[in-house]
Amino acid sequence: MEFLFVEWLGKPIWMWLGFHVLVAVLLAFDLGVLQKITGANDRGMGVRESLLLSLFYVSLGLAFGGWVWHAISPQAGLEYLTGFVIEKSLSMDNVFVITMIFGYFAIPAKSQYRVLFWGILAVIVLRGLMIGVGAALVERFGWLLYVFAAFLVVTGVKMLFAGDEQYAVETNPVYRFLRKRFRMTDSLHGEAFFVRQPDPATGKPVRFMTPLFVVLVMVNVADVIFAVDSVPAIFAITTDTFIVYTSNIFAILGLRALYFALAAMVERFKYLKYALALVLVFIGSKIFAADMLGLAKIPPSLSLGVTFVILGAGVAFSLWRTAGEPKKT
Repeated sequence: MEFLFVEWLGKPIWMWLGFHVLVAVLLAFDLGVLQKITGANDRGMGVRESLLLSLFYVSLGLAFGGWVWHAISPQAGLEYLTGFVIEKSLSMDNVFVITMIFGYFAIPAKSQYRVLFWGILAVIVLRGLMIGVGAALVERFGWLLYVFAAFLVVTGVKMLFAGDEQYAVETNPVYRFLRKRFRMTDSLHGEAFFVRQPDPATGKPVRFMTPLFVVLVMVNVADVIFAVDSVPAIFAITTDTFIVYTSNIFAILGLRALYFALAAMVERFKYLKYALALVLVFIGSKIFAADMLGLAKIPPSLSLGVTFVILGAGVAFSLWRTAGEPKKT
């Protein structure tokens, strides 16, 4: 069993294995137990159930951060918590895009639950690959952190002045590519991703992708696009690969549950993106500020505090500004 104590990417192998076992158990529990208890298999997930399940996943994420604090170091615990908060907050912007995709294809709540489950599995793999590549590059080329930081500042500034841009599904390059290159049914076929139907030209049975599979692809592509912002953001907090990876995955695990609550009140948080933009600017700027102040890095406690203040102000402002607006149908 000595191999369990061999270090891999800065941490013993037993830590990596233990974390992935925990993730596997949570996914199995979600798929095999929670879906039956909540009835999500038959009718999707309600707002109350969504909030309770989100609280469950957030509590687990915070508990894991407490373990990091005691098992690794208090600084690692603060870095994990900061990364978890930032990733969870940035994922809320992703929820808005997912809502538009589901709305455009008129995906029922029951099928949304299925798409989000398989989407989470794909996201875990894709985020893992992106974080692994990012960690290897940062370790070899330390100056890339400054590139990440500048990218975050530029992205945040663009978000501040972008206005109320809408995600256009019908003009999305991924959607247009799939429509052009593959056979696609015009309507949903239950929860099937693929069906066999007669080819219009030959009459022979061939495989068609359904709109549900198109939605799955578009949701995952949207997450990859958002990860271009979120992964550099966490690397600007810490270069510890274990902290980067675990904070990302815990933030993602609760995304599916959080979706059903946020989707029901998405209009109430439409100004939150400006707070997220300021968070990106702050996270990117603090790397340059640390150099100017002659510090190795800005203290994690300060980063966490500023992030909480910005996001809290953003939520409060968004709820206040939208309080009297009629709900869209």
